[in-house]
This record gives sequence, structure tokens and C-alpha cells, in this order.
Amino acid sequence: MRTFYPEIEPYETGLLEVGDGQTLYWEASGNPDGKPAVYLHGGPGGGSSPKQRRVFDPEKYRIILFDQRGCGQSTPHASAADADLSTNTTWHLVADLEKLREHLGIDRWLVCGGSWGSTLSLAYAETHPDRVTELVLRGIFTLRPMELDWFYEGGAAAIYPDLWESFIAPVPVEERGHLITAYRRLLHDPDQYVRERAGVAWSTWESSTITLLQQPELIEHFTEPAFAVAFARIENHYFTNLGWFEPNQLIRDANRLKDIPGVIVQGRYDMCTPAFTAWDLHQNWPEADFRLIPDAGHSFDEPGNLDAIIEATDRFAG
Repeated sequence: MRTFYPEIEPYETGLLEVGDGQTLYWEASGNPDGKPAVYLHGGPGGGSSPKQRRVFDPEKYRIILFDQRGCGQSTPHASAADADLSTNTTWHLVADLEKLREHLGIDRWLVCGGSWGSTLSLAYAETHPDRVTELVLRGIFTLRPMELDWFYEGGAAAIYPDLWESFIAPVPVEERGHLITAYRRLLHDPDQYVRERAGVAWSTWESSTITLLQQPELIEHFTEPAFAVAFARIENHYFTNLGWFEPNQLIRDANRLKDIPGVIVQGRYDMCTPAFTAWDLHQNWPEADFRLIPDAGHSFDEPGNLDAIIEATDRFAG
């Protein structure tokens, strides 16, 4: 069973202005002369983390991480009272990724991402297939209404009825017919208390359900108020707009990936992004290896998921 590569520190960091008043934090670690690989974090709004460097062999890869618009060390931060998310969309992020690639002088790179990171990876690869050497995806998510309804409108409550009570608690009873819409209002309320209560409730729900067994340190990280508000606001913004995708777009256009070597990793007991989406992608991108992990949930660092991801990055290291 493969585990994380040893901890490493970046050998280079930077801030990239991408327009619209947005500045992205990026970092490079591993081997400066190695095979380029970029890891796309989840959320949207989750930010990068040091663990994400460690799914790549640092002797063989030039490892790129960055914080997407509005989160992590990128600015402006979405937790600000007057945060404007109008220029934070999937297609802005796809363009940002191209600007970062060009800024770093990279011709083509391996793209790896899980959850929302898989969404952005698919959107990028289907738009720029000539820039992607391989795809390593985990916990497939494409923002289709049935996926959002499952996790944010009551489907997953069948598994977590106790946690669901806390998720809906900030929402007035008369607004519970559409929770994503209700949360949009709460997360932008002029009252800081209302915003933070909603952000923490949203982020508690997600961080409490993405692993088979709860991880208190993960929940603590997700529920720090500034992180929680930014995370919840950005996610809600994307979900309200269905990712700015046409219906079923990422699954429909998966044929554009047929010449890109790929691996799809999916936890059987993923409550956040259930296996039906990974299965649909597998049916429309049969050239990719499909790994359904029998004893894993959503999180990338659960043993079975992690083993499959690192097996893939090792295989593609050349």
C-alpha cells in the first residue's frame, strides 16, 4: 500500500496577476528539471495544502500547486465582507491555469485533481487537450443537478441524519425547500454573525462527511471562520450557477480525452461525490483506467484512494 512521499518545501513561490484584480499564489517543489505536474485543489475554495505535493515522486516531478481565485493565499479573499465573486467562474479558472502554465514556461503537464479539482481538471483538459500529458482524477464531480441535490438538498441526509440537522439549522424553515439558494442569502448577509454561522455550518457538514470516519483536525481546519465563509461562499456561488456548464457538459465531452492517458479513482463509499458520476465518466471515457476503491470514502488521503493516486503518478513519472 503506497503512502505519501516525504514532506518537502517549495523551492520557489510567487504571485501571479491574472486580471480582474485577482492575484494567485503558486509554488513549485520537487525537481526543477522533472516532469511538470499540477495539482488542482478541491472546493472550489478549499485552497492548496502541503500534503498535495506528496502524491508525486519529488525526484521525478516538478510539482506545481496554486490557490484558485478567492481562497488560500490568493487575493482578494472571498471571506471579505464586500467580496465580489462575479469574476470567479470555472472558465476564469481554466484561463488562469493556462496563464500559470505559460508563466512557468511549461509546454505540457500532468494534471491531477480530486472532487472540484476533478471538475476543473476535466474542464481544462477538454478545452486544452494538447496541453495535458496525463490525467489523474479522484472523487469525480461535474456539478450536475442530481449531484448537487444528493449532497446539498437532502439525499445524503439518509446516511447522516444527525449531521444534517446541524446543516439546516441556520436556514429558516420556510426557506428549506432549496437550501443552496437559502445559503446564498445567508452567506452574503450584512451581519457578520449570520455569515459566519452559515459558513461554519456549511463547512462542518462537508468536512464531517468526506471521510469514512470523522477526522477532528480536518473539521477544525474547515470551520475556522474566515476559511469557512470563503469556502462556503465560493462553493455556493459555483453551485448556484451549475459551474457555468451546459447540461452534462463534462461527461458529454469526455470523448475529447480519448488520447490522454488517464486514471479515475473513486471511493465506493464516497458520500460527497457518489460513484454514479465516476461511472458515467468511465462509460464515456473508456480509455482511462477505472479504479473503484472498495473501502474508501471521498478524501484523497484515505489509504485506498491514496494508494491508487500514487500508483498512477508513479506510473506516469516516466
